[in-house]
Amino acid sequence: MSQNDLFLAADAAAQEAATLRAQLHRHAHLYYVLDAPEVPDAEYDRLFQRLQALEQAHPELLTPDSPTQRVGGRVLDSLKAVRHVVPMLSIQTETDTTEAGARAFDARVRRELGLAPDAPAVEYAAELKFDGLAINLRYEDGLLVLGCTRGDGETGEDVTQNLRTIGQIPLRLQGQAPAVLEVRGEVYMRRDDFERLNERQREQGDKTFINPRNTAAGAIRQLDPALVAARKLSFFAYGLGEVQGWEMPSTHGGMLDALQAFGLPVSDERIVGAGADALVAFHQHVAAQRDALPFDIDGVVYKVNSLALQRQLGFKTREPRWAVAHKYPAQEQVTRLNGIDVQVGRTGKLTPVARLEPVFVGGTTVSNATVHNLFELRRKRARVGDQVIVRRAGDVIPEVVGVVPPALAPLVAATSDEEAVVDAAAQAGPAALAPRVPYVPNFRMPRQCPICGSAVVREKGEVNHRCSGGIVCPAQRKQAILHYAQRRALDIEGLGDKLVDQLVDGNIVRSLPDLYRLGLSALAALDRMAEKSAANLLQALEASKSTTLPRFLFGLGIRHVGESTAKDLARHFGSLDRIMDATEGQLLEVPDVGPVVAQSLHTFFQQHSNREAVEQLRAAGVTWEEGAPAERASLPLAGQTFVLTGTLPTLSREDAKERLEAAGAKVSGSVSKKTHFVVAGEEAGSKLDKARTLGVPVIDEAALLAMLAQGARAG
Repeated sequence: MSQNDLFLAADAAAQEAATLRAQLHRHAHLYYVLDAPEVPDAEYDRLFQRLQALEQAHPELLTPDSPTQRVGGRVLDSLKAVRHVVPMLSIQTETDTTEAGARAFDARVRRELGLAPDAPAVEYAAELKFDGLAINLRYEDGLLVLGCTRGDGETGEDVTQNLRTIGQIPLRLQGQAPAVLEVRGEVYMRRDDFERLNERQREQGDKTFINPRNTAAGAIRQLDPALVAARKLSFFAYGLGEVQGWEMPSTHGGMLDALQAFGLPVSDERIVGAGADALVAFHQHVAAQRDALPFDIDGVVYKVNSLALQRQLGFKTREPRWAVAHKYPAQEQVTRLNGIDVQVGRTGKLTPVARLEPVFVGGTTVSNATVHNLFELRRKRARVGDQVIVRRAGDVIPEVVGVVPPALAPLVAATSDEEAVVDAAAQAGPAALAPRVPYVPNFRMPRQCPICGSAVVREKGEVNHRCSGGIVCPAQRKQAILHYAQRRALDIEGLGDKLVDQLVDGNIVRSLPDLYRLGLSALAALDRMAEKSAANLLQALEASKSTTLPRFLFGLGIRHVGESTAKDLARHFGSLDRIMDATEGQLLEVPDVGPVVAQSLHTFFQQHSNREAVEQLRAAGVTWEEGAPAERASLPLAGQTFVLTGTLPTLSREDAKERLEAAGAKVSGSVSKKTHFVVAGEEAGSKLDKARTLGVPVIDEAALLAMLAQGARAG
């Protein structure tokens, strides 16, 4: 696209901009609301960038509903107060989580309507009670002009520019929109977005957030819309405020259908049913599905479906008589941190596990919860003996998410409403979290693995502590065996996950050398293991004994030692003994081996148990060819970078890579100006195109073999 293309005639530019806006609004609705995108992200980005460029060239074309304006607001000094035309009232909460809660609501409605016992059942609409922040969206002639929080029900705060960043909220309604339509709904954060946000926070050493609800609420009140956009919020519509120029449907269910037709997201998890039995069934159905939902809820909402009957029932104080929220057990509770143990994972990571005073949370009794790592524990200022907030939502592992601040201690003592304490703690902010005395932790990570006794290490810049035992640590046994048996290591065909589970859980294999002590009768006796399969596995184990030093070194599963590094180490030192005895300084002399890899290697081979396991593997008959130390610079293709693409006539990709690396070449996965040769076979794709664009020489398999043969003769 040339610059001149952007400066079209005014009419043509306006027409194209209008078409692009319509296309982008449609694609955004398909993506964010219907979860059914029709074009790839790259095509959406292309349309977006074209509209953006047109608006820059023709500023008069910029409209408030343009998709380019979703994240374009300035940083505000403060949020302005907004008075609601129609108050945003709360609804009564039914805390009896049994079916009696639904039946009590139906009985109240029938009583208020003066219905006889034999009168027909009342029709209800039932929907989810989202755990987020209630907001009001005001559309005038279909255009979003204002968005505000509920506040105290009479007055909220203008958060329009923040709500514009939420992709599910349409900037312009679809179809024939009313003159004024105020839509009430909930801004929330999906569980996966919340977990990703906290994981980013942990990686950056920043504070983590207690729950999606408070994170969403805090984000909406940010003064910088760019920060809001980074939180990845979502939205569901469920009600109305002021309406002008629209003949409303006669039922609540019909109203939700109409909102959906306007392009607003409405949850599909809703029903219209008759009588208390329908409400009970819905409450139980959602309870069974609750953990599988991608977002948090804390109950369901029942509403009389007929809007005429709603008006007849009216309000009691400031709550409607025609609606109720039927709660579920809270997903956050306050309890005492009794102690901290350390759990060793399959990869050797040490995780502090909180031992809690048992507490009922998220529908189950929780006595253990993760605190992720030592630094997370310290950021939360948690100590054994503290009152802590525990969260369990969906299938997420129970987690200690915070400490009840000292300022809230009187509230903990005075109330049994743990949810009130959790909300108060989340909303109190850093000031309330400040301790009265300096924080002195009363937990330390162990220096030796609690499972195998190997040294515990933490690499520079890492937050996680790890056991260095690797192949000898029982906690890592299954992972170590599977890694050792994979195709790129010792290539033991038939040794998969389920069989490894049986071997380890049955205490048949306790270390890698035990693999070579397996007998036919012991294997054939295992579940789903026929005698022929057992014989095939023994044959594969026998074949694996003849390997190469790089494959064996890679198969040991040393942290940070991949295939390429294993090959460099084998080439540089020539023998395993030289590698095991090398100092960190000597390891650093190997090409592409840095301080982290050198420390990991040296620590691994400093452990007596690891060296003993290696010796037992050699004693079991695992062998490879060894040679004298080689200087990489003396190899014929040293210093040259190759890229493989397409299917070669006789060589597999792995064979070609091994031959090139044996000759000292580096094999890369991408083409750049530093690439010396691209080896292309049939159906070569974008790598071949890029090589031609950059002027990188392209050769075929025959030329590669000739190059390797010439190097071998020269050697």
